[in-house]
Amino acid sequence: MALSRSARLGAVATAAASFLLIAAAPAPTPGAPGIGDPYFPNLGNGGFDALHYGLDIAYAPDTGRLDGRTTLTARATQNLSSFDLDLQQLDVSGVEVNGRRAEFTRTGDEIVVTPRHSVARGRDFTVTVTYGGIPQPLSGPIVFGSKYGWMKTSDGVFVACEPNAASTWFPSSDHPSDKATYDIRIKAPEGLTAVSNGRLVSTYDKDGSTYTHWRESKPMATYLATATIGKFDVRTGRTPGGIPIYVAIDPVLKNSNSVDVYAVTAAATDYWSQVFGPYPFEETGAIVDDMPEAGFSLEVQSKPAYSAVRNETTIVHELAHQWFGDSVSVARWRDIWLNEGFATYAQWLWAEHQGTRPAHDSFLAAYNARPADNAFWQIKVADPQRDTMFASAVYQRGAMTLQMLRERIGDRAFFRLLPAWTKLHRYGNADTADFIRLAERVSGQNLDGLFQTWLFTQGKPAL
Repeated sequence: MALSRSARLGAVATAAASFLLIAAAPAPTPGAPGIGDPYFPNLGNGGFDALHYGLDIAYAPDTGRLDGRTTLTARATQNLSSFDLDLQQLDVSGVEVNGRRAEFTRTGDEIVVTPRHSVARGRDFTVTVTYGGIPQPLSGPIVFGSKYGWMKTSDGVFVACEPNAASTWFPSSDHPSDKATYDIRIKAPEGLTAVSNGRLVSTYDKDGSTYTHWRESKPMATYLATATIGKFDVRTGRTPGGIPIYVAIDPVLKNSNSVDVYAVTAAATDYWSQVFGPYPFEETGAIVDDMPEAGFSLEVQSKPAYSAVRNETTIVHELAHQWFGDSVSVARWRDIWLNEGFATYAQWLWAEHQGTRPAHDSFLAAYNARPADNAFWQIKVADPQRDTMFASAVYQRGAMTLQMLRERIGDRAFFRLLPAWTKLHRYGNADTADFIRLAERVSGQNLDGLFQTWLFTQGKPAL
């Protein structure tokens, strides 16, 4: 079929326009090595958005060796010539992008991946990393001077990674602003139980090993992922409110404390669902492991992880994090009071709910416990700095801020604000400015002075 002259001219014009569009497209460039968090400049990665992690790991407790194969599905946010992944200590034996072998180099804790072909902006792609070695926990001043991350126990491993230790056991974009869903498959010696996030998909024994598959279908920050392995007594069921519950307790600890972890977990999950809004995940629960070297517990998504030290108030604190920290995660680590201040205030609310002490009295006790010249009052809660991001002021003064807010705007507005916050940012990220804006919108008040005094100003505020 012959084209008319006008049709030919139209075809030429269309081709020229297409060429100009192609020519105008930005050339592929490397993704940034970090997302730019001032506390951890190289954590997270630029150029892509993590969507899903498929983790396949095999752990040998007798040698401490971990062998893994991680497949990350991501979406390019720019035309990518190369991109980074975070991985500490472990050795990489191969990388594939979209099923084809890719070049990679190591620069400190960064893997720099160069695919055979650049990845266009907006395109989904997969990167598969095969790796192995003996993971080591991190230590330092950040987490109370305690070791954290991948911690070997007498019968397995206790995995609690806040803020920057997820990349000690799997390659990732290791920052809470880059959340994703997960499938976590764990191979361990037969007789051990592997506990992870979300719901249990399957477990079976074969040739002396136990294979366990967990699935977290809701977006999760990397530091909340776990693959805790050991001997556990497991109890499952539902809370009185109908939420599935999975509690795993190291038999060494079963009779060492009077707290009924299962009962408190069930009761607190249901109560917080009334106060903070619907429970955001498919399952609640707990992992209680004999790990005396860990001087902390952690709000692992769907199943908080508790070291040997535990009590009722710790349980209600970590469960409150399922809303404040896990479902609504910080945009940058300086916003950590949005996690810890809220969870500490939840402890005060729990005491009020139990009829043991009003939140106002808990506030006064915390306020009066420290004189004005105490270093506690010199921490700027809204930007506490990396090495003091878990200082007691972030917890206690953060909680005091919420009590002051409650007394300023009244109970009716305050208890509308909490579920409004968790609904507005459900499965996402937020910062301090977001919370202030919402508090002002819900209350109809200008609250700049209150937040400036309690979050951004050093020194003990006058009452």
